[in-house]
Amino acid sequence: MRDVSGTTQVTLKKGTSPPELFRLFEETPRESVVEVEGTVRRSERAHRGVELLPDRVSVISRAEVPLPLGVVDKVGAELPTRLDHRVLDLRKPGVRAIFELRARLLAGFRAAFVQRGFLEVETPKLLRQGAEGGATLFTIDYFGAPAYLAQSPQLYKQMLIGAGLERVFEIAPAFRAEPSDTVRHITEFTSLDAEVGYLDGAEELRGLLEDIVVDAVGSCRRALEEAKNPLAASVPEVKAPFPRIPFATCEEWLGRPGAESDFGTEEEKAIGDRIGKELGASFYFITDYPTVVKAQTFYAWRRDDDPTKTGYFDLGYKGLEIASGGPREHRPDRLQANLLSAGLDPSKFAGYLEAFRFGMPPHGGWGLGIDRLVQALAGLANIRESRLFPRDRYRLEP
Repeated sequence: MRDVSGTTQVTLKKGTSPPELFRLFEETPRESVVEVEGTVRRSERAHRGVELLPDRVSVISRAEVPLPLGVVDKVGAELPTRLDHRVLDLRKPGVRAIFELRARLLAGFRAAFVQRGFLEVETPKLLRQGAEGGATLFTIDYFGAPAYLAQSPQLYKQMLIGAGLERVFEIAPAFRAEPSDTVRHITEFTSLDAEVGYLDGAEELRGLLEDIVVDAVGSCRRALEEAKNPLAASVPEVKAPFPRIPFATCEEWLGRPGAESDFGTEEEKAIGDRIGKELGASFYFITDYPTVVKAQTFYAWRRDDDPTKTGYFDLGYKGLEIASGGPREHRPDRLQANLLSAGLDPSKFAGYLEAFRFGMPPHGGWGLGIDRLVQALAGLANIRESRLFPRDRYRLEP
């Protein structure tokens, strides 16, 4: 008998248990919902050290047969089959452990942000214009006019800094119409975003992010250990500081100096492997992204002494990009110039740009993919396993 606390052995004994219970258990299909009353006693042979000797059993809801997906079977099922019958799949203790990890991780992040004076906010997910433009926006009909699902809360985070909130964070869904079929891309994902006002450079952001990650991952690990979650051992003990590797150094490692294009999946893995072997680090920063790589990121601050470089960085974990961010452009004239150079129409960003016309402090922030981090920490082969009901280019149900 299984519930949220685990599995309990129900024992029938000939000559002691009511005879009709033998027949009832034989006829009741697996995964049916039952209520059992009886006597609990210690048992060294039982899985939890106790067994339940039943006096009365009620079948509350009988499961259909055959089951489309085994819950206790040792034979595994392919991921598409598991996702097609996700409710049954989520009954498996090993699958449930993933979402306990996810919940503990989110709780750890929230506590770390609040401790540092951040305010949790909620920004719109229906937008007139996307934060990044391009073909990766989901278009919807908004009362006869086009609108878009939010790729990111980026523009609103910056506007809130102009409103004087100074430190904000948000954990919310985001949407990207990217036709990718990889094990690390989905169309609906959970983004953890933060923005900080009165920023004193990119290193301040990196230090803040790494401290929050250390606290959140550490809190998650301790909570899982206390709950005896089997995934506790896969969550590392993270220590600061994380290595800082310039973008140009990574290019040299890969044998492509001066290419100035973003790294592909295999290149990211190669960088992560080298850092792991040479520096013994799981988390690391790739710093000083060139402007040409972030050309579409119009809100990225360009260095005054060298406009070909930004203060942008990525946070990686064992070859997987987890977060990206950096200082933002707070000067309205330069921001408008960046929009034009990115091929975007400033008039479509009027509400956003207004926030910069009446006083905007230097600021910056980052976006972190919760699903990817859960995938990495739990050692999952596919990011779809990190969401209760994942969405990709082919899946809109259950």
